[in-house]
Amino acid sequence: MFSRLNDVPRRSSTVDKVAHLRRNTIGGVIGNVLEWYDFAVFGFFAPVIGTQFFPSEDRFVSLLCAFGVFAGAYLVRPLGGMLFGHIGDLMGRKKALQVSVLMMAVSTTMMGLLPTHASIGVAAPVLLVLLRLVQGLSVGGELVGSISFITEIAPPGRRGLFGSLVLCSVTAGIMLGSAVAVAAHSFLDPAALEAWGWRIPFLAGFGMGVFALWMREGMVETPHFEQTRRDGDFSRNPVAEVIRVMPGRLFHVVALVVLEAGGFYMLFVWWPTFLTDILHPPVKHALLANMIAMLVLTALIPVAGWLSDRVDRGLVLGIASAGIAVAAYPLFLLTTHGSFAAVLAAQSIFAVLMSGVAGPLSSMMAEMFPTRVRFSGIAIAYNIPMALFGGTAPLVCTWLVIHTGSVFAPAYYLIGLAIITAIAAVVDRPQCFGVDRARPGGRRATVIYPPPPGVLQLRDAQGGRVEVASGDASGRKDETASGIARE
Repeated sequence: MFSRLNDVPRRSSTVDKVAHLRRNTIGGVIGNVLEWYDFAVFGFFAPVIGTQFFPSEDRFVSLLCAFGVFAGAYLVRPLGGMLFGHIGDLMGRKKALQVSVLMMAVSTTMMGLLPTHASIGVAAPVLLVLLRLVQGLSVGGELVGSISFITEIAPPGRRGLFGSLVLCSVTAGIMLGSAVAVAAHSFLDPAALEAWGWRIPFLAGFGMGVFALWMREGMVETPHFEQTRRDGDFSRNPVAEVIRVMPGRLFHVVALVVLEAGGFYMLFVWWPTFLTDILHPPVKHALLANMIAMLVLTALIPVAGWLSDRVDRGLVLGIASAGIAVAAYPLFLLTTHGSFAAVLAAQSIFAVLMSGVAGPLSSMMAEMFPTRVRFSGIAIAYNIPMALFGGTAPLVCTWLVIHTGSVFAPAYYLIGLAIITAIAAVVDRPQCFGVDRARPGGRRATVIYPPPPGVLQLRDAQGGRVEVASGDASGRKDETASGIARE
């Protein structure tokens, strides 16, 4: 009887830990869903925004201008990443996530209230660009903050699964934007949509942002960051440190991300515009097909993340990237048949392959940087390809079709991105988290790739390798896998 009573605090503690983990996980991803809804709505309403803010006799000129503004937000993402990386590595992941979602909520609401070119002339597109840049700064810290936060609270052996929830929340947010776009186009006639209907999704973003901020108020900082705080193991300038000490890791992550960046925004943001404004005859119900494909993508990303906890993450990413390189042209060819069934089949196959790209990516990036500079390292390396290949994808794809006269030109661009990521996926990479992957039979293995200079490599009790820091070039302690007591 007394032994059972003694078990009560232990069980209560376990229940509290599970509840704490669940609340932190939901708080980490729910804001991401709502913020990416705000950010993606612009892409789905680009044709309407183009006519309202960039009126022209040539509808392609208006569309290119709208996609140019869309791309502009991505160009400032690296700056946002550096800003929030500094906040996240010095003040905490939670603080950075709270500030980012607040910035997004305010800028999105103001965008929904913005007068058009017909009302205030050239001031309208100028203000639109400024608000879009604020959104870009916000998103530059939001996603990477979620990656740092979620991977640091993930239980050992499940980091791939937990990390995949971050990019899954991105697709869920964009899918929510797609659903709103479908509803707006279904229930509003074109005149009402252009007059006032396009504003509704932006105005709705304010309430969503407030809800996300409330959710994040209840989050607790990650144990990794708290241990760094207790140890005083901070970098005075994490951005400068990661650039100076780990340039190879930065370039490696950039190569890993280029397909996720360019491929995702080509296949799930630009794609509806490709089907309705570029292909002839236009494909009916293009937004519906896009929403279904994104549902497939969202459902399969956690599966790919779970799989990466059981086999090498690079293998999952490499196979998926190679699959896209092989399938890109045939799937573009299938799409040109013009039927809804053909379009849905092609985009769904793309979704299956892209889930293999997105699933292991978050955990792979997080594992390549130590806690003291993890936020900054991911922010720089992730946001650079997003700026160069992600935000520009709709603009580049539209330009390629117009200037080559071929609807297959974007397929070759996609193939090039897939080849780069496939090569990067199979190249050995450093591992800064320690125990992370389950072996068959339930044993966990420490998977460590060649350490950077100044890091000793030892064997743990189970024969796995761990890294023990002996100081970086600046003479400071470089926290790497170390076993990890912080795990």
